[in-house]
Amino acid sequence: MNIGSIAFGQYPVFLAPMEDVTDIGFRMLCKRFGAAMVYTEFVSAEALVRSVKTTVNKLTVADEERPVGIQIYGRDVPQMVEAAQIVEAEAHPDVIDLNFGCPVKKVAGKGAGAGMLQNIPLLLDITREVVKAVKTPVTVKTRLGWNSEQLIIPTLAEQLQDCGIQALTIHGRTRSQMYTGEADWTLIGEVKRNPRIHIPIIGNGDITTPEQARSAFERYGVDAIMIGRATFGRPWIFKEVNDYLQSAEDSPSCHSEGLTVSDKLDILIEQLRINIEHIQRTRGGDPRECEYRGILHTRRHLAATPLFKGIPNFRQTRIAMLRAERVEELLQILEEVRQLLVGSQQ
Repeated sequence: MNIGSIAFGQYPVFLAPMEDVTDIGFRMLCKRFGAAMVYTEFVSAEALVRSVKTTVNKLTVADEERPVGIQIYGRDVPQMVEAAQIVEAEAHPDVIDLNFGCPVKKVAGKGAGAGMLQNIPLLLDITREVVKAVKTPVTVKTRLGWNSEQLIIPTLAEQLQDCGIQALTIHGRTRSQMYTGEADWTLIGEVKRNPRIHIPIIGNGDITTPEQARSAFERYGVDAIMIGRATFGRPWIFKEVNDYLQSAEDSPSCHSEGLTVSDKLDILIEQLRINIEHIQRTRGGDPRECEYRGILHTRRHLAATPLFKGIPNFRQTRIAMLRAERVEELLQILEEVRQLLVGSQQ
């Protein structure tokens, strides 16, 4: 599979772009454990054009995480074009991705993200003009449609391809579903089987295990898969999936050696340190404030990681962990958790 000049080989697994999740620390860890491509948090075209500092900071990428995609969203053609040009000039990403899939009210309710699925002519105008304005490969991420009565993706996929995009990611839900229910991959498979479609099709939605990843490739024929929420607090999922995909064994447990529970805890601690260092480097200011912001960036992963599931009587420790505001305090709690994890395996 190729996007532009980037060759990904067989069965590539991508990290989905997610707001407040795919910061640089997390992306670098996911890349280390085998993500074929990672994406930044999505970037508001309007805020980027206005040079809002927090938005501009999202354009910071490291060479170690490449290939990397930067995703932008908006509902205005000139702004989206200008934002894409800024992204290309400032960050030199390997891919510029257009977000036509975010379902949250503050985005879709204003006509951007998945809200664009209610205005297909404008969606296509934006895509066409961005493709013409940049040299970087342009891709799109979207959903099946606005609701179950408007499952437009088979037609939309062809229209987007005609606009010149070089890959299409499809999340197997409608906007109305948000993140509820089960992702429906049947229409993703239908798009991939369309003989008129020649761009790579990337499937997204409910991939949480190596077995589901293999099924997505084998049943629906997608060129790549993208994993989102299942990566929270679990950047090593890419190793688990890749090991399983590359093996003839039926059980991914055969390929988990080398990552003990203690190793995984060290990975989460490293993520915390990377986040703090990045905030200090890009934002400056009071070191204690940077420290606290780094903790906030990491809390979502500590709250969601499957690493702590099954530890008996963990509730109070979990509360203390998620309330910690200083690194020293949090590290002390995590060392106590390490003992619980090691003890639970004995």
